[in-house]
Formats: sequence, structure tokens, C-alpha cells
Amino acid sequence: MSDNKDSHPKLHIHTHDPDLKFDPPKRVAEVAHVQTFAQYEKMYEQSVKEPEIFWGEIAEQFFWASQPTGAFVQYNFDVRKGPISIKWMEGAKTNICYNVLDKNIEKGLGDKIAFFWEGNYPGDDKKITYKELFEEVCKFSNVLKQLGVKKGDRVAMYMPMIVELVVAMLACARIGAVHSIVFAGFSAESLRDRILDASCDAIVTADGVWRGPKLLNLKAIVDKALDFCAEKGKPVKSCVVVKHLTADGDATSKEEKGKRPCNSLQITMKDSRDRWWRELMTAASDHCDPEWVDAEDPLFMLYTSGSTGKPKGVLHTVGGYMIYAATTSKYSFDLHADDVYWCTADIGWITGHTYVCYGPLANGVTSVIFEGTPMFPDAGRLWDVVDKYKVTKFYTAPTAIRSLMKFGDNFVTKYDRSSLKVLGTVGEPINPEAWHWYNTVVGNGNCAVVDTFWQTETGGHVITPLPGATKTKAGSATFPFFGIVPAILSEDGVEVKGPGQGYLVFKQAWPGLMRTVYGDHERFETTYFKKFPGYYCTGDGAKRDEEGYLWITGRIDDLVNVSGHLLSTAEVESALIEHDSVAEAASVSHPHSIKGECIYCFVTLNEGEAFTEELSKELKQVVREKIGPFAQPDFIQNAPALPKTRSGKIMRRILRKIAVNDRDVGDTSTLADESVIDTLFSLRCPSA
Repeated sequence: MSDNKDSHPKLHIHTHDPDLKFDPPKRVAEVAHVQTFAQYEKMYEQSVKEPEIFWGEIAEQFFWASQPTGAFVQYNFDVRKGPISIKWMEGAKTNICYNVLDKNIEKGLGDKIAFFWEGNYPGDDKKITYKELFEEVCKFSNVLKQLGVKKGDRVAMYMPMIVELVVAMLACARIGAVHSIVFAGFSAESLRDRILDASCDAIVTADGVWRGPKLLNLKAIVDKALDFCAEKGKPVKSCVVVKHLTADGDATSKEEKGKRPCNSLQITMKDSRDRWWRELMTAASDHCDPEWVDAEDPLFMLYTSGSTGKPKGVLHTVGGYMIYAATTSKYSFDLHADDVYWCTADIGWITGHTYVCYGPLANGVTSVIFEGTPMFPDAGRLWDVVDKYKVTKFYTAPTAIRSLMKFGDNFVTKYDRSSLKVLGTVGEPINPEAWHWYNTVVGNGNCAVVDTFWQTETGGHVITPLPGATKTKAGSATFPFFGIVPAILSEDGVEVKGPGQGYLVFKQAWPGLMRTVYGDHERFETTYFKKFPGYYCTGDGAKRDEEGYLWITGRIDDLVNVSGHLLSTAEVESALIEHDSVAEAASVSHPHSIKGECIYCFVTLNEGEAFTEELSKELKQVVREKIGPFAQPDFIQNAPALPKTRSGKIMRRILRKIAVNDRDVGDTSTLADESVIDTLFSLRCPSA
């Protein structure tokens, strides 16, 4: 639109000193749970020195069918002293579904809106109360039991952002089953690998979803994955399908709006395996007693990319995750009873687990579940939704912020955002320019900006400002959350005191920390604890400034953060070399103005093969199909040879320099053939 120019000069974006601090807004601080930095420091000190007292008092806010049988917390971070082990409140019996639903209803919140659901198309919406959600969860709990799912069984989910996904999660938790949610953007092969690794007994999906203007047939992707599983001799017994888009509707669409129903979507149902959600729910009772499980019983697994290429099943347990999700939600966003909270993340990622489902419900607040995308139908969609529901606390990714900045301020300012009090960011470090635009344009300079650092593995925020207490710096995650003891280590494991830069590690356990990699505890120990015995190693770099503020500098290992999605370069390389023309491949991260990072690939072709634009397109498509569209490389370069040491190791450090056209490649004395470098510079992608 030609009239959507910047409504004011952008000088505020560029001219700030990185050490400039922003005070918490007075209107936030006056009502905050933590109102001063001194109060934060006092609470923090107790949380790390007396964790049993600090977390014990928080645990008392939840229902426990029985108390711990041993120590409140036991852990070992040092592989030299025995197996790595983390246990909180072992022996205590509880149920997270009971705590986030039944208990809230007992408090009188039954008629309170639990979720506003906002569909892909404006005007397609619904709402569900805590009592209605409770009844749906009980029904689906009984459906799962009827299908033979029992405590400890794994249930896969491949679903759009619809209320039924939350229902399915909580139903698993209610009966003690373990959910394994796969983002509905992964390929059939990626879904298959996750189903097989977790030995899932059942899967829940939907017919399809609109993602912006694009229609996706989710059931067809699931069918392909389940055919793979059957070929491997591990068939999945049950597949439950939500009729989200196809005709005759169900609970998500009492009124058909937007592009629903979608008559062009062709769904195939296999008689012995596939059942429609609504048919099963209609026959199910809305009463289901919770299964009391141990605090250290598994709640869910979530797969994250590993540097070896094989995804890791990060396993979280019930008790510690519950109190950590609840506590980080309460304090990081300063949640209160009258808040309308909106996290834009997909539940297929950890952010959606903790800050769409479990955390907000544990605090009894009203949330928004958003099926759509920030750019559809135009760049004002997020702020339209904020205006519609009078959102008070908002949480999104720097990628989305950077994408929206380029459309100018008018797409933001034409909507009322006066309800907003806290603006959060997640998934990757936010660059100062985007931070200032978010603060000044979206928040009118009157909101607290909380830049949260955490991982799938940590369960919740580990470094973050508190909205009413922390003076913030643009681009800094600031200070540790309660219970978190960070340190910065040099490459040889020496702790950096005061200002400095290195590996970000943590010294002691907190309740939300993952317990193991599903089925592979040795990999858990190797990935997180063997590099620096005695510490949990995040794999991220960080720097500490003169005032103690922490700044995340990004991944140190061979992982790329694309729009907040952590991808393994090895996984991308494995996909590329499956193409008949490719002999060898190497992938590295490359800066991207919107996504933060993108993937730049080098491919060595088989003898006689020619590198063409058509081949480059084919290779990008291979990655899309093997992993998912979000993993598609932005750049693929012809590499007649790769820079290798005499022992045959690819020097990715040099490839990263070539990708950004930086000829200062450092020491090359260990290379087997230094002439490779000039060749690769001459062939680099000109648009990179």
C-alpha cells in the first residue's frame, strides 16, 4: 500500500547506546509481582542458596496426592562422579491436568475464558471456558482409554493450532500418557522418524489447515508417515482425525467462516486404523478421574535437532516442569487474573508447550491461540488481534518483528494497542534495531520488553528481565531467572569472571530442566555434560558486560537458528547427499535480515554432473521434502572440493567466512589443499 510509509523518523532505532538502560514502565512496576531489582535479588539469592525452601513454597500452591518420599531435590552434573541425574520431589504424586483445570474450576474460574481461538482467516474464531475445556479433556481422555492408550504409552500429535491440540495434550497428561507433538510443518519422513523413535501407539491429527493462503493436507502427510512405519514393522494402531476443514464441521466450527469448509480437500480414511474425532467424542463420557503420577514420571517428549543429524527426544517430567512453567509464566510476563495473554508460537515447539498451554493455564489466565500467520491477510494481522481481544501480554519471535518492520509503522499504529503492558521475544537473540522498533512503535514506549533466553531442554526461561524490576538494554537477555546459576567458560573450561565472552553454561539444576534424551541417556550426557564436567552446557555463546548483563551471541556448535527453529547442519547435509548428483555436502549458517540466520550449502557433485540452476532448485526441494519447508537452504553453491584438514575434517569455520565473503579466513596451515579457498570464493553465490 503506497500510503503505508513510516509515520515518524526512525532515528530512535539507530542512535541508542548499547549500554543505555530502560526503566520498567511505572504502570507495570506499580502492580508487578516483583516491583524492584532489590526484591528480585533477594528472591534470586534464596532460589539458588535454598532451593528446597524457594521451590517448596511454590509447590504448595499446587495439589499433591502425596509428598516426596526422599530429598526435595537431588542432582549430579558431573560425569566423573557417576551418571547424570536430575530429580525434583521424587515420590510425590500429582497430575498436571488436574492442577491446570480441576483446581482452577474449584477456585471459581469455570466460567472464565481459557482460550480465545483466532483462525487463519479474520472472523473465524471461537472461545472456550475452563469448564468447557475440562469437559472436552475428560471426553478425550476416555477416548484414548477406549483406544487402548494407558499410562506411559506415547501418543504422537501432528496438528494445526486449534483447541483440540490443547485438549489432546491435557488428555494425555490426565491419564499418564506421554505426548510427542511434531510441528505440522515437518515432512512425512521427519514425522515417521519421530514416531518410530518414540514407539508411539497412536497419533492425533486433523484433515488439513490453511497456513496463510496455502492449503495443507495434514492427513495425507500422516498417511505417508504411517505407511513408512508399517513398512518398518512398527504400525501405529490408532489415528484420530479432527475434521477441521472438511464439510459437516465439528466443535471448531459451529459457524462456518473464512475458507471452511474446504470442499477441495480429499481425505482418505483407513477403516481399521482411522477414526473421526467428533464421532469418538460424541460417545464419550465427560467424567474421567485423573491418574496420579510420580513427579518424576514423563509428561512429554519433544524432538530437537542434534549436531549429529538425528533428532533428540528431549524428555520432561511432570512435577518439576509444572512448577517451572507456572513460575516462569507468572514472573516473566507478570501475569495477573485480568490479563489476556498471547503467545504466537506454534505448540509444535517448546514455546507453545510451556507458554501457550501449561504455563498460562497454571496461572488461570485467559489466552489467545492463533492459527494464522503474522503476514496474512496483511502485515497488520497481529495488531488487529491485539486490538480485538485487548491483549495485555504479548510474546513473539524477533523474526516476526523484523518481517513486520519493513512494512512501515502504519500497519501497527492504525490499531489500538493501549491494552499492551508487556512485550516478550523468544527463539533467538533480538537485534537492537528490532528491539527499539518493538518498544517504540508497537509498545508506544510504554511497555516492558522482556527478551527471554531458554531452550527446549530448559523447559522455561533461564535468562530474562522481570517486567516490573529489571532495567533493560536493547538486545540483552539481562539476568538469570530464579534458580539459574549461569557461568561463562573459555574453550578450555576456565570460568570467565567479570566482563568476557565464551560458552554459556549452568552450574546447578532447576525444576524444569530435561531429564534425559528418550531412549539414549548416554547421548544426553555426551551432548550436555561431557564437554565441561560439572556444568550443563547450552551450546550457546554469551558475553557479560561491565554491569553484569548477559548477551546471547548464538550457537557455538553446528546448529543453525532459522526463524527461531533450531536446525542441524548435519541433518540438512544428510538430505542433500541423498540426491544422485551429490557426492558431498557441507552446510553453514549465514546472516539473514529477517530470519536471523539462514542456511548456506556447499555441494560437491559426482564426476560428470553439471551444477545448474535447475539442480539447485531440486536440492532445495529435497531438503523441503526430507525435513520441512522451513529448513530449505537460501543458498546452494557449487564446491568442486571442500576445505579439509589432512585428516579429512571439513573446516566449516572457513566455509562460514566464504559464505559471507570475508577473506580473513585465519590460519589455513592445517588444510590439505589451500587452493580450494580461492576456488570457493570465486564460485560463491553472488546474492549472498
